[in-house]
Amino acid sequence: MTRISDDDLKDAFATRAVHAGQQPDPSTGAIMTPVYQTSTYVQQGLGEHKGFEYARTRNPTRDALEKNVAALEGGRHGFAFASGTAATDTVLKLFSAGDHVVAGENVYGGTHRLMTQVFGRLGLTFTFVDSRETDRVAAAITPKTKMVFVETPTNPLMRITDLTAVAQLTKARGILLAVDNTFATPCFQRPLEFGSDIILHSTTKYLNGHSDMVGGIVVVNRDDIAERLQFLQNASGAVPGPLDCWLALRGTKTLAIRMRQHDANGRRIAEWLEKHSAVRRVYFPGLPSHPQHDLACRQMSGFGGMISIELGSLERARAMVEATRLFALAESLGGVESLIGHPASMTHASVPKEMRDAMGLTDGLVRLSVGIEDVGDLMADLEQALARAGK
Repeated sequence: MTRISDDDLKDAFATRAVHAGQQPDPSTGAIMTPVYQTSTYVQQGLGEHKGFEYARTRNPTRDALEKNVAALEGGRHGFAFASGTAATDTVLKLFSAGDHVVAGENVYGGTHRLMTQVFGRLGLTFTFVDSRETDRVAAAITPKTKMVFVETPTNPLMRITDLTAVAQLTKARGILLAVDNTFATPCFQRPLEFGSDIILHSTTKYLNGHSDMVGGIVVVNRDDIAERLQFLQNASGAVPGPLDCWLALRGTKTLAIRMRQHDANGRRIAEWLEKHSAVRRVYFPGLPSHPQHDLACRQMSGFGGMISIELGSLERARAMVEATRLFALAESLGGVESLIGHPASMTHASVPKEMRDAMGLTDGLVRLSVGIEDVGDLMADLEQALARAGK
């Protein structure tokens, strides 16, 4: 029986999610990629091996994950890492002391911390701007700028960056555009198609989808960037273990169907919250009231399950997050189970308060990661928690 090849999976996303990068094990016919739990590989002689020498450099389970996610993003090269932060760390290592990066101001708190408190000490400089405004991105670029780094939608304010406009800007100046695509996933958004150069994911989140591993991945098309990333992946060694790769690979198989349910639940709950008297504002790009809804519709095919709501005070936010029963109070997002969090004291606590306040990331902001449970049960849980929070 001849199995379908990766070259035949160019257009069907759900089929790519299940099959890309994977063939039955040649020795047994096992349909699932094995967990190659090995640190080294026997060589036939000096300089004679089967493509694998040492597991930090390559592992067959990791290879399968890298090829799978690269195919989902429409990219040619994938590089897996031990965490999403390790992926970002490796991208930043493409540059040298004295180089400059323009970053969206509403990036994940861990990204902001890595940039300012680690790479800032090593000689990179950063300017944080509201990436919704392409003119602000352009104004921040200097002769030393090497990259623009954005999230879209952002965490947790759900801001949208016009990828086509920013890509035109960066290409005209010969600099790179890196996009953290964790919230949208390649199911709903593929930034390479809009001219981006580098895509990053925390595979911990939607790609894995089951909250049972930590990882990250970078996808690129350009061979020169891929060559440098491959060197850095091996030289720095922040690689994932084979079991974590296998867990993420298992997760991508159901990505298409999971994201449809996350999206359906997210839309329904966002529409309901927008009308709720206890909620002051809802941040969700799928709502027509979102100021960038039209742009989101142009570059996204769905909106996922991430919603943020403004309750007006820390006291009300605390009361709500401590009252939910199905929405678990926890860090992270993107699992099949629903989570609730308080960005100002959790994911973005390391961002200076004055910066949080300036961008509207208040102490009254609550973030929801809407899972795939029954939407009626989720709404009932939020209803009783909002009642506890009062008005």
